[in-house]
Amino acid sequence: MKPFTLLYYILSVVLYIVALPLLIYLSFKQKYKHSIPSRFFLFQNPRFKKSDGIWFHVCSLGEARALKPILDLLGKRDIKITTITHTGYNEAKKYDADVRYLPYEIFLPFWIKKQKIVVVLEAEFWYMLFSVISAKGGKVVLLNARISEKSVKKYLQFAWFYKKLLGYVEIIYAQSEVDKNRFLALGAKNIEVIGNIKLAGKITKTQEYKKPSHECIVAGSTHEGEEESVLKSFVEYKKYKDAKLIVVPRHPERFESVYLLMQNYAQKNTLTISRFSESKVFETDMILVDAMGELNNIYAISDIAILGGAFKADVGGHNPLEPAYFGCKIITGKHFFHQKELFKYVHHVQYVEPDEIHRALLKCEQLPNSMVEETINLEVVINKILGA
Repeated sequence: MKPFTLLYYILSVVLYIVALPLLIYLSFKQKYKHSIPSRFFLFQNPRFKKSDGIWFHVCSLGEARALKPILDLLGKRDIKITTITHTGYNEAKKYDADVRYLPYEIFLPFWIKKQKIVVVLEAEFWYMLFSVISAKGGKVVLLNARISEKSVKKYLQFAWFYKKLLGYVEIIYAQSEVDKNRFLALGAKNIEVIGNIKLAGKITKTQEYKKPSHECIVAGSTHEGEEESVLKSFVEYKKYKDAKLIVVPRHPERFESVYLLMQNYAQKNTLTISRFSESKVFETDMILVDAMGELNNIYAISDIAILGGAFKADVGGHNPLEPAYFGCKIITGKHFFHQKELFKYVHHVQYVEPDEIHRALLKCEQLPNSMVEETINLEVVINKILGA
Protein backbone atom coordinates (compact mmCIF):
# COMPACT_ATOMS: atom_id res chain seq x y z
CA MET A 1 0.00 0.00 0.00
CA LYS A 2 1.36 3.42 -0.99
CA PRO A 3 2.21 5.82 1.89
CA PHE A 4 -0.62 8.25 1.04
CA THR A 5 -3.12 5.40 0.65
CA LEU A 6 -2.03 3.98 4.03
CA LEU A 7 -2.46 7.39 5.69
CA TYR A 8 -5.89 7.81 4.07
CA TYR A 9 -6.90 4.35 5.27
CA ILE A 10 -5.80 5.07 8.87
CA LEU A 11 -7.77 8.34 8.89
CA SER A 12 -10.82 6.48 7.52
CA VAL A 13 -10.55 3.96 10.38
CA VAL A 14 -10.36 6.77 12.95
CA LEU A 15 -13.40 8.47 11.41
CA TYR A 16 -15.28 5.18 11.49
CA ILE A 17 -14.56 4.66 15.21
CA VAL A 18 -15.62 8.23 16.04
CA ALA A 19 -18.85 7.90 14.03
CA LEU A 20 -19.71 4.41 15.35
CA PRO A 21 -22.31 5.51 17.96
CA LEU A 22 -24.09 7.66 15.37
CA LEU A 23 -24.04 4.84 12.82
CA ILE A 24 -25.57 2.43 15.34
CA TYR A 25 -28.27 5.00 16.17
CA LEU A 26 -29.09 5.67 12.50
CA SER A 27 -29.30 1.93 11.81
CA PHE A 28 -32.63 1.91 13.64
CA LYS A 29 -34.07 4.72 11.50
CA GLN A 30 -36.48 3.53 8.81
CA LYS A 31 -34.65 5.45 6.09
CA TYR A 32 -31.28 3.80 6.84
CA LYS A 33 -32.19 0.44 8.35
CA HIS A 34 -30.95 -1.43 5.28
CA SER A 35 -28.18 0.77 3.87
CA ILE A 36 -26.18 1.57 7.02
CA PRO A 37 -25.94 -2.02 8.38
CA SER A 38 -24.93 -3.19 4.90
CA ARG A 39 -22.41 -0.44 4.20
CA PHE A 40 -20.84 0.05 7.61
CA PHE A 41 -21.21 -3.40 9.20
CA LEU A 42 -21.31 -5.64 6.08
CA PHE A 43 -24.62 -7.08 7.29
CA GLN A 44 -26.03 -9.30 4.50
CA ASN A 45 -23.60 -7.65 2.10
CA PRO A 46 -21.14 -10.32 0.89
CA ARG A 47 -18.50 -9.88 -1.80
CA PHE A 48 -19.46 -10.45 -5.41
CA LYS A 49 -19.19 -14.14 -6.21
CA LYS A 50 -17.43 -13.67 -9.56
CA SER A 51 -14.42 -11.52 -10.42
CA ASP A 52 -15.25 -10.99 -14.10
CA GLY A 53 -18.17 -9.19 -15.74
CA ILE A 54 -18.98 -5.47 -15.67
CA TRP A 55 -19.38 -3.54 -12.41
CA PHE A 56 -21.39 -0.31 -12.25
CA HIS A 57 -21.39 1.91 -9.18
CA VAL A 58 -24.19 4.44 -8.65
CA CYS A 59 -25.34 6.53 -5.73
CA SER A 60 -29.11 6.62 -5.66
CA LEU A 61 -32.38 6.30 -7.55
CA GLY A 62 -31.68 8.69 -10.42
CA GLU A 63 -28.32 7.17 -11.34
CA ALA A 64 -29.69 3.63 -11.05
CA ARG A 65 -32.47 4.53 -13.48
CA ALA A 66 -29.96 6.13 -15.85
CA LEU A 67 -28.25 2.75 -16.26
CA LYS A 68 -31.19 1.21 -18.13
CA PRO A 69 -30.31 2.23 -21.73
CA ILE A 70 -26.70 1.12 -21.18
CA LEU A 71 -27.71 -2.24 -19.75
CA ASP A 72 -30.18 -2.72 -22.61
CA LEU A 73 -27.34 -2.20 -25.11
CA LEU A 74 -25.00 -4.55 -23.22
CA GLY A 75 -27.51 -7.38 -23.40
CA LYS A 76 -27.08 -10.64 -21.49
CA ARG A 77 -23.81 -10.15 -19.66
CA ASP A 78 -22.61 -10.61 -16.09
CA ILE A 79 -23.60 -7.26 -14.55
CA LYS A 80 -22.81 -6.12 -11.01
CA ILE A 81 -24.18 -2.94 -9.42
CA THR A 82 -23.30 -1.24 -6.15
CA THR A 83 -25.33 1.61 -4.67
CA ILE A 84 -25.24 3.95 -1.68
CA THR A 85 -28.93 4.53 -0.90
CA HIS A 86 -31.85 2.20 -0.29
CA THR A 87 -33.87 3.75 -3.15
CA GLY A 88 -30.93 3.21 -5.49
CA TYR A 89 -30.63 -0.39 -4.29
CA ASN A 90 -34.32 -1.10 -4.92
CA GLU A 91 -34.11 0.37 -8.41
CA ALA A 92 -30.98 -1.61 -9.25
CA LYS A 93 -32.70 -4.82 -8.12
CA LYS A 94 -35.11 -4.41 -11.05
CA TYR A 95 -32.27 -5.31 -13.45
CA ASP A 96 -30.87 -8.73 -14.18
CA ALA A 97 -27.80 -7.96 -12.08
CA ASP A 98 -25.96 -8.88 -8.89
CA VAL A 99 -26.64 -5.93 -6.55
CA ARG A 100 -24.83 -4.86 -3.38
CA TYR A 101 -24.42 -1.80 -1.21
CA LEU A 102 -20.94 -0.31 -1.56
CA PRO A 103 -19.19 -0.87 1.79
CA TYR A 104 -17.48 1.94 3.64
CA GLU A 105 -13.94 2.50 2.43
CA ILE A 106 -12.07 0.64 5.20
CA PHE A 107 -13.68 -2.63 4.06
CA LEU A 108 -12.96 -2.25 0.35
CA PRO A 109 -9.39 -3.71 0.27
CA PHE A 110 -10.80 -6.98 1.65
CA TRP A 111 -14.26 -6.85 0.06
CA ILE A 112 -13.31 -6.18 -3.56
CA LYS A 113 -12.26 -9.03 -5.80
CA LYS A 114 -10.21 -8.41 -8.94
CA GLN A 115 -12.42 -6.73 -11.55
CA LYS A 116 -11.82 -5.97 -15.22
CA ILE A 117 -13.73 -2.68 -15.24
CA VAL A 118 -15.73 -0.52 -12.84
CA VAL A 119 -17.97 2.18 -14.34
CA VAL A 120 -18.69 4.90 -11.78
CA LEU A 121 -21.55 7.33 -12.42
CA GLU A 122 -21.61 11.09 -11.84
CA ALA A 123 -19.74 12.31 -8.75
CA GLU A 124 -19.13 9.12 -6.74
CA PHE A 125 -15.45 9.83 -6.01
CA TRP A 126 -14.29 7.22 -3.47
CA TYR A 127 -10.51 7.13 -3.12
CA MET A 128 -10.25 3.57 -1.77
CA LEU A 129 -12.60 2.24 -4.43
CA PHE A 130 -10.47 3.72 -7.21
CA SER A 131 -7.12 2.78 -5.70
CA VAL A 132 -8.08 -0.81 -4.80
CA ILE A 133 -9.58 -1.51 -8.25
CA SER A 134 -6.45 -0.10 -9.87
CA ALA A 135 -4.12 -2.06 -7.55
CA LYS A 136 -5.93 -5.27 -8.48
CA GLY A 137 -5.46 -4.63 -12.19
CA GLY A 138 -8.90 -3.24 -13.04
CA LYS A 139 -9.91 -0.16 -15.02
CA VAL A 140 -11.93 2.72 -13.57
CA VAL A 141 -14.19 4.67 -15.93
CA LEU A 142 -16.18 7.74 -14.91
CA LEU A 143 -19.47 8.03 -16.78
CA ASN A 144 -21.85 11.00 -16.82
CA ALA A 145 -19.18 12.72 -14.76
CA ARG A 146 -19.93 16.14 -13.36
CA ILE A 147 -18.73 18.73 -10.88
CA SER A 148 -21.54 21.08 -9.95
CA GLU A 149 -21.19 24.84 -9.87
CA LYS A 150 -22.03 24.82 -6.17
CA SER A 151 -19.26 22.36 -5.25
CA VAL A 152 -16.46 23.31 -7.67
CA LYS A 153 -14.75 25.66 -5.18
CA LYS A 154 -14.58 22.89 -2.56
CA TYR A 155 -13.06 20.52 -5.10
CA LEU A 156 -10.45 23.09 -6.12
CA GLN A 157 -9.46 23.65 -2.49
CA PHE A 158 -8.43 19.99 -2.39
CA ALA A 159 -7.17 19.77 -5.96
CA TRP A 160 -4.02 17.96 -4.76
CA PHE A 161 -6.20 15.16 -3.37
CA TYR A 162 -8.46 14.85 -6.40
CA LYS A 163 -5.43 14.79 -8.70
CA LYS A 164 -4.30 11.65 -6.85
CA LEU A 165 -7.80 10.14 -6.92
CA LEU A 166 -8.40 10.89 -10.61
CA GLY A 167 -4.97 9.51 -11.44
CA TYR A 168 -6.52 6.04 -11.02
CA VAL A 169 -9.17 6.77 -13.67
CA GLU A 170 -8.59 5.56 -17.22
CA ILE A 171 -11.14 7.79 -18.95
CA ILE A 172 -13.74 10.36 -17.93
CA TYR A 173 -16.94 10.74 -19.98
CA ALA A 174 -18.10 14.21 -18.91
CA GLN A 175 -21.57 15.69 -19.19
CA SER A 176 -20.43 19.04 -20.64
CA GLU A 177 -17.47 21.19 -21.69
CA VAL A 178 -17.83 23.05 -18.39
CA ASP A 179 -17.44 19.78 -16.48
CA LYS A 180 -14.46 18.85 -18.65
CA ASN A 181 -12.69 22.12 -17.79
CA ARG A 182 -13.38 21.59 -14.09
CA PHE A 183 -11.87 18.11 -14.24
CA LEU A 184 -8.84 19.48 -16.10
CA ALA A 185 -8.40 22.06 -13.32
CA LEU A 186 -8.24 19.14 -10.86
CA GLY A 187 -5.45 17.51 -12.86
CA ALA A 188 -7.51 14.88 -14.64
CA LYS A 189 -6.52 13.57 -18.05
CA ASN A 190 -8.22 11.70 -20.92
CA ILE A 191 -11.63 13.40 -20.80
CA GLU A 192 -14.35 13.15 -23.45
CA VAL A 193 -17.60 15.12 -23.51
CA ILE A 194 -20.54 12.93 -24.52
CA GLY A 195 -23.48 14.72 -22.85
CA ASN A 196 -25.81 13.48 -20.17
CA ILE A 197 -26.70 9.78 -20.47
CA LYS A 198 -30.12 10.50 -18.97
CA LEU A 199 -31.03 11.79 -22.43
CA ALA A 200 -30.82 8.20 -23.65
CA GLY A 201 -33.33 6.89 -21.13
CA LYS A 202 -36.70 5.73 -22.39
CA ILE A 203 -39.45 7.61 -20.56
CA THR A 204 -42.59 5.55 -20.08
CA LYS A 205 -45.72 5.35 -17.98
CA THR A 206 -46.76 2.17 -16.23
CA GLN A 207 -50.45 2.96 -15.71
CA GLU A 208 -53.12 4.77 -17.70
CA TYR A 209 -55.19 7.17 -15.59
CA LYS A 210 -58.15 9.24 -16.71
CA LYS A 211 -57.25 12.89 -17.13
CA PRO A 212 -59.28 15.20 -14.86
CA SER A 213 -61.85 17.42 -16.57
CA HIS A 214 -60.27 20.55 -15.04
CA GLU A 215 -56.72 21.82 -15.45
CA CYS A 216 -54.32 19.52 -13.61
CA ILE A 217 -51.23 20.77 -11.77
CA VAL A 218 -48.67 18.33 -10.37
CA ALA A 219 -46.07 19.30 -7.77
CA GLY A 220 -43.49 16.58 -8.42
CA SER A 221 -40.53 15.43 -6.30
CA THR A 222 -41.15 18.07 -3.65
CA HIS A 223 -39.00 18.53 -0.54
CA GLU A 224 -39.68 19.90 2.91
CA GLY A 225 -40.67 23.57 2.74
CA GLU A 226 -41.58 23.46 -0.94
CA GLU A 227 -45.12 22.12 -0.49
CA GLU A 228 -46.05 25.15 1.60
CA SER A 229 -45.10 27.52 -1.24
CA VAL A 230 -46.97 25.38 -3.77
CA LEU A 231 -50.12 25.22 -1.63
CA LYS A 232 -50.15 28.99 -1.03
CA SER A 233 -49.81 29.58 -4.76
CA PHE A 234 -52.48 27.03 -5.63
CA VAL A 235 -55.00 28.62 -3.26
CA GLU A 236 -54.42 31.99 -4.95
CA TYR A 237 -54.59 30.46 -8.41
CA LYS A 238 -57.93 28.78 -7.61
CA LYS A 239 -59.47 32.26 -7.33
CA TYR A 240 -58.90 32.76 -11.06
CA LYS A 241 -59.16 29.28 -12.54
CA ASP A 242 -60.68 25.94 -11.62
CA ALA A 243 -57.82 23.49 -11.24
CA LYS A 244 -56.67 20.43 -9.33
CA LEU A 245 -53.37 19.99 -7.51
CA ILE A 246 -51.60 16.64 -7.23
CA VAL A 247 -48.67 16.57 -4.80
CA VAL A 248 -45.97 13.89 -5.15
CA PRO A 249 -43.35 14.21 -2.36
CA ARG A 250 -39.84 13.01 -3.20
CA HIS A 251 -39.43 10.87 -0.08
CA PRO A 252 -42.07 8.40 1.18
CA GLU A 253 -41.27 9.03 4.84
CA ARG A 254 -42.79 12.53 4.39
CA PHE A 255 -46.18 11.35 3.09
CA GLU A 256 -47.93 11.79 6.46
CA SER A 257 -46.51 15.24 7.26
CA VAL A 258 -47.33 16.51 3.77
CA TYR A 259 -50.88 15.18 4.03
CA LEU A 260 -51.37 16.99 7.34
CA LEU A 261 -50.12 20.21 5.74
CA MET A 262 -52.52 19.74 2.81
CA GLN A 263 -55.39 19.05 5.22
CA ASN A 264 -54.68 22.33 6.99
CA TYR A 265 -54.87 24.28 3.73
CA ALA A 266 -57.98 22.38 2.64
CA GLN A 267 -59.83 23.22 5.86
CA LYS A 268 -58.86 26.90 5.80
CA ASN A 269 -59.88 27.35 2.17
CA THR A 270 -62.87 24.99 1.88
CA LEU A 271 -61.10 22.63 -0.52
CA THR A 272 -61.56 18.89 -0.87
CA ILE A 273 -58.63 16.53 -0.38
CA SER A 274 -57.89 12.83 -0.89
CA ARG A 275 -55.15 10.23 -0.83
CA PHE A 276 -54.15 8.46 -4.03
CA SER A 277 -53.72 5.17 -2.15
CA GLU A 278 -57.38 5.19 -1.10
CA SER A 279 -58.90 6.08 -4.46
CA LYS A 280 -56.91 6.16 -7.68
CA VAL A 281 -59.09 8.86 -9.19
CA PHE A 282 -58.52 12.59 -9.26
CA GLU A 283 -61.83 14.12 -8.28
CA THR A 284 -60.93 16.29 -5.27
CA ASP A 285 -59.26 19.71 -5.36
CA MET A 286 -56.03 18.33 -3.91
CA ILE A 287 -54.62 14.81 -4.04
CA LEU A 288 -51.59 13.44 -2.22
CA VAL A 289 -49.84 10.68 -4.17
CA ASP A 290 -48.65 8.49 -1.29
CA ALA A 291 -47.07 5.81 -3.48
CA MET A 292 -43.75 5.31 -5.24
CA GLY A 293 -43.22 4.93 -8.99
CA GLU A 294 -46.29 6.94 -10.03
CA LEU A 295 -44.76 10.26 -11.05
CA ASN A 296 -44.55 9.61 -14.81
CA ASN A 297 -48.14 8.34 -14.77
CA ILE A 298 -49.19 11.62 -13.13
CA TYR A 299 -47.14 13.75 -15.53
CA ALA A 300 -49.01 12.03 -18.38
CA ILE A 301 -52.37 13.48 -17.21
CA SER A 302 -51.06 16.87 -16.05
CA ASP A 303 -51.03 20.25 -17.78
CA ILE A 304 -48.53 22.00 -15.51
CA ALA A 305 -45.62 20.53 -13.54
CA ILE A 306 -44.13 22.38 -10.58
CA LEU A 307 -40.83 20.52 -10.35
CA GLY A 308 -39.48 20.36 -6.80
CA GLY A 309 -35.94 20.22 -5.47
CA ALA A 310 -34.95 23.62 -6.84
CA PHE A 311 -36.83 26.07 -4.61
CA LYS A 312 -34.27 25.58 -1.82
CA ALA A 313 -30.51 25.93 -2.05
CA ASP A 314 -29.61 22.50 -0.65
CA VAL A 315 -31.05 19.95 -3.12
CA GLY A 316 -30.00 20.94 -6.63
CA GLY A 317 -33.15 20.19 -8.64
CA HIS A 318 -34.64 17.11 -10.27
CA ASN A 319 -34.84 15.62 -13.75
CA PRO A 320 -36.92 17.86 -16.09
CA LEU A 321 -36.92 15.38 -19.00
CA GLU A 322 -39.89 13.40 -17.68
CA PRO A 323 -42.45 16.25 -17.37
CA ALA A 324 -41.15 17.71 -20.66
CA TYR A 325 -41.61 14.37 -22.42
CA PHE A 326 -45.29 14.38 -21.45
CA GLY A 327 -45.71 17.99 -22.60
CA CYS A 328 -46.20 19.61 -19.20
CA LYS A 329 -45.59 23.32 -18.82
CA ILE A 330 -42.72 23.34 -16.32
CA ILE A 331 -42.23 25.68 -13.38
CA THR A 332 -39.21 25.15 -11.16
CA GLY A 333 -36.90 27.00 -8.80
CA LYS A 334 -33.56 28.66 -9.46
CA HIS A 335 -31.39 26.20 -7.50
CA PHE A 336 -31.09 23.41 -10.10
CA PHE A 337 -27.29 23.13 -10.07
CA HIS A 338 -27.24 19.30 -10.12
CA GLN A 339 -29.51 19.24 -13.17
CA LYS A 340 -28.06 22.21 -15.05
CA GLU A 341 -26.91 20.06 -17.96
CA LEU A 342 -30.36 18.51 -18.41
CA PHE A 343 -32.17 21.83 -18.23
CA LYS A 344 -30.04 22.99 -21.18
CA TYR A 345 -31.97 20.56 -23.36
CA VAL A 346 -35.47 21.48 -22.10
CA HIS A 347 -37.18 24.49 -23.65
CA HIS A 348 -39.92 26.78 -22.30
CA VAL A 349 -39.27 26.42 -18.55
CA GLN A 350 -40.13 29.12 -15.97
CA TYR A 351 -37.45 29.51 -13.26
CA VAL A 352 -38.93 31.33 -10.27
CA GLU A 353 -38.56 32.02 -6.56
CA PRO A 354 -40.98 30.24 -4.17
CA ASP A 355 -43.13 33.37 -3.79
CA GLU A 356 -43.40 33.72 -7.59
CA ILE A 357 -45.07 30.35 -8.28
CA HIS A 358 -48.53 31.95 -8.32
CA ARG A 359 -47.55 34.42 -11.06
CA ALA A 360 -45.87 31.64 -13.03
CA LEU A 361 -49.10 29.61 -12.93
CA LEU A 362 -51.01 32.58 -14.35
CA LYS A 363 -48.48 32.92 -17.19
CA CYS A 364 -48.77 29.28 -18.22
CA GLU A 365 -51.84 29.86 -20.38
CA GLN A 366 -49.80 32.02 -22.79
CA LEU A 367 -46.72 29.76 -22.88
CA PRO A 368 -46.01 26.72 -25.10
CA ASN A 369 -45.55 23.26 -23.64
CA SER A 370 -42.04 22.27 -22.55
CA MET A 371 -40.10 20.05 -24.93
CA VAL A 372 -36.80 18.17 -25.35
CA GLU A 373 -34.95 18.15 -28.67
CA GLU A 374 -31.59 16.54 -27.90
CA THR A 375 -30.43 12.90 -28.00
CA ILE A 376 -27.20 11.08 -27.09
CA ASN A 377 -25.18 8.29 -28.71
CA LEU A 378 -23.90 5.74 -26.19
CA GLU A 379 -21.91 3.70 -28.72
CA VAL A 380 -18.54 5.09 -27.64
CA VAL A 381 -19.24 4.10 -24.02
CA ILE A 382 -20.43 0.60 -24.91
CA ASN A 383 -17.33 0.01 -27.07
CA LYS A 384 -15.09 1.11 -24.18
CA ILE A 385 -16.84 -1.17 -21.69
CA LEU A 386 -16.79 -4.20 -23.97
CA GLY A 387 -13.16 -3.59 -24.94
CA ALA A 388 -11.94 -3.61 -21.34
